[in-house]
Amino acid sequence: MTKNGNKRAVVVFVLLIGLCVSAFFANILIGNVRISLDEVLRILIAGGGDVKSRNIIASIRLPRSVMTFVLGGALAVSGFLLQTYFANPIAGPYILGISSGAKMAVAMSLIFITSGTGFTSNLMLVMTAFVGAMAATGFIILISKRVRNMAALLAAGIMIGYICSAVTDFLVTFAEDSDIVNLHSWSQGSFSGASMSAAWFSAVIVAIVLVAVMLMSKVLDAFRLGEVYAASVGINVKLCRVLLIVLSSVLSACVTAFVGPVSFIGIAVPFLMREVLKSSKPIILIPASFLSGAVFCMISDLLARMLFAPTEINISAVTSLFGAPIVIFMIIKRGKTG
Repeated sequence: MTKNGNKRAVVVFVLLIGLCVSAFFANILIGNVRISLDEVLRILIAGGGDVKSRNIIASIRLPRSVMTFVLGGALAVSGFLLQTYFANPIAGPYILGISSGAKMAVAMSLIFITSGTGFTSNLMLVMTAFVGAMAATGFIILISKRVRNMAALLAAGIMIGYICSAVTDFLVTFAEDSDIVNLHSWSQGSFSGASMSAAWFSAVIVAIVLVAVMLMSKVLDAFRLGEVYAASVGINVKLCRVLLIVLSSVLSACVTAFVGPVSFIGIAVPFLMREVLKSSKPIILIPASFLSGAVFCMISDLLARMLFAPTEINISAVTSLFGAPIVIFMIIKRGKTG
């Protein structure tokens, strides 16, 4: 990178870290029940404060803030990996139907396994979502081998998403009333009901995947220049493609398993970071996408909670409101340059 590019990256990362900290504490501070900053700090640092405030912070707001930070970042990195794989900035887990495949699989497990046996676990949800995400991704890859036109491939991904969503709707329609209550808000995308155990579980999975993705940054840098170039410098292209899909699917599955499908973060955030940083280098874009995805998700969740409080809207309504215009701008810009 040039000297100006390095300065730009430093400024952007400082701003992103500042925004992450601010958005995180805003999510803990702001709610239907007013709790002062002093009391929040006492609760977080020393475990003090009155019982009611401590329960609200420790059991509701803190787990939710951790989940929005971790999973928002995970979704953005998942989108970045898919965009690298398909060499298209409009590719993303929501658009390609991968999130819908994961949603369908989790809905099936909740209705047929959990309701029948009463058994559920964080690992089961993530593994089930991963299977659904991989199934949807497998169809996309099969179609990509026959269809070279990226617009047609994206349209096929959208259709797969519709099919998976239709199957999920059928399952919800004929499910028991007790299952529908749990499935309804989740199927729309919501961080409501986040627990600390789920937050730490997802944080561990995302951290492991992020380390793996960062270790692949040099490989991704070569891969984005084309498969021919990557092969010419000794990279195993087939293995790289498999790793890209698996890592992206794990991140997307982790998000869908715990909060349901969340739209547009996986597409809009990596594009914004490319525009802001004026760089396509994975070593910079991966952490930048994670931090900005976390900020985007935390702010969106805060708005979802507070815009019509005490009624909470699903987070995808907010992310779509801000993310869709960015994608439209991206398509127009791509059309002019292409």
